[in-house]
Amino acid sequence: MKIKKILISQPKPELERSPYFEIAKNYGVEIHFRPFVQVEGIPARDFRKHRVDILSYTAVIMTSKNAVDHFFRICSEMRIIVPETMKYFCISETTAYYLQKYIQFRKRKIFFSNHSYADLVDLIRKKHKDDKYLLPCSDAPNEEYTSLLDREGIRYAKAPLYRAVFSDIKDVNFSEYDMVVLFSSAGINSLFNSFPDYKQNNTIIAAFGEQTMKAVANAGLKFHIVAPQPNSPSMASAMELYLKGEYVLSPEPFADKGILPKPRKPAKPSLPKKAEAPKKEEKPVISPRQVALPTKPVQKPVVKKSKPVIKKNKPVAKKPTPVKKKKPAPQKKKPAAKKSKPIPKMKKPAPKKVKKSGKGRK
Repeated sequence: MKIKKILISQPKPELERSPYFEIAKNYGVEIHFRPFVQVEGIPARDFRKHRVDILSYTAVIMTSKNAVDHFFRICSEMRIIVPETMKYFCISETTAYYLQKYIQFRKRKIFFSNHSYADLVDLIRKKHKDDKYLLPCSDAPNEEYTSLLDREGIRYAKAPLYRAVFSDIKDVNFSEYDMVVLFSSAGINSLFNSFPDYKQNNTIIAAFGEQTMKAVANAGLKFHIVAPQPNSPSMASAMELYLKGEYVLSPEPFADKGILPKPRKPAKPSLPKKAEAPKKEEKPVISPRQVALPTKPVQKPVVKKSKPVIKKNKPVAKKPTPVKKKKPAPQKKKPAAKKSKPIPKMKKPAPKKVKKSGKGRK
C-alpha cells in the first residue's frame, strides 16, 4: 500500500529542520498536523493542594516540552527561584535543548536519552540514584513512567501541572488519510469522542509509547508502527523505515526495554509419580557353622545414671548490720564560779575620851 497522506495528532513544529518536513520532502508524502488534545495549565492555587515543595528536590524528569513549559510557569506563579544546582533528566535531546528557553544549557546538569524512557531510568539508576526527583506530569500521569521508577526504587514525587482537554476534530475527514500517528491515550479518547462510530478500515495506525499502544488495542484498533524501538528511537525514524519498507514490527515491542515483562512459558503439568512397590526384606543366609556356635549374649550398653542435680540453695541474704550511732561526746562542765567572800566591814574607831584638865578644880 502506497502512503500519500499522513495525519499527525500534534501541533505543527516551529522549527524548519523538523524530521517530519524532511520525510515529506524525501518520500513525496503530504503531512498534516492537527492536535487531538489541548493542554491546559493547572493554576497555582490548585497545585498547592498537592503539597509539593519544589525546592526540596534535587532533580526534575522532563518527559515532554509541555512538562518543561508548565514546570517553569508554576515556578513563576509561585515566585520560586529554581537553584542553579538543579539537575534535569530529559527523554530526548530535543527536549534537553528546549530547556535553553528558560535556563543556560550545561552538560553537567542536563542529561538525556535517545527517545527511550527506559534508558533514561537506567541512567538514573546507575549514576544518580541518590537524588530526589520531581516528575512534572498531567492530572492523569502515564503509568509507564511511574511503574519503572517504582520498580527501580527511585525516590520521586508526581507534580500534576497540566491537564489534557479533548479538541473538536469533527471537521477532519479520516478517510482521506492513509496513516494516523497517535502519541497518547488521550488522543485516542479524543478521536472516539468526536467519532463514536470510527472504523479503521485500511488506515495504518502508528502509536508512540506502551500506554498509547495498549489504548489502541483496547479500542479494538490495529497498530502497524510502534516507537521507540532499538532501530527506531523516535516516531520520525519509525515512519521513515516504514516508508522504505524496512520496518519490522516486533511481537513484543517493549519486552527488551524492561517495560513489558517477557511472557513465561507455561509449565508442563507434572505427572503423578508411580507408587513404588515395597521392597522384600532379604533374610540373611545362615551357614551351619554359625548355627553350631553358641551365640554370646548381647550385652546391653550400660546406661550411665545421670547424677541428680543438686539444687543449690540460694544464699541467705545477710541482714544489714545496724550502724551504731556514736554517742555524743560529754560536754565539759564549766568550772563553778567561786563565791566571793564578803568583805568584813571595818569598825569605826571609837572616839577618844578627852581628859579633863585640873584647872577647874579648886
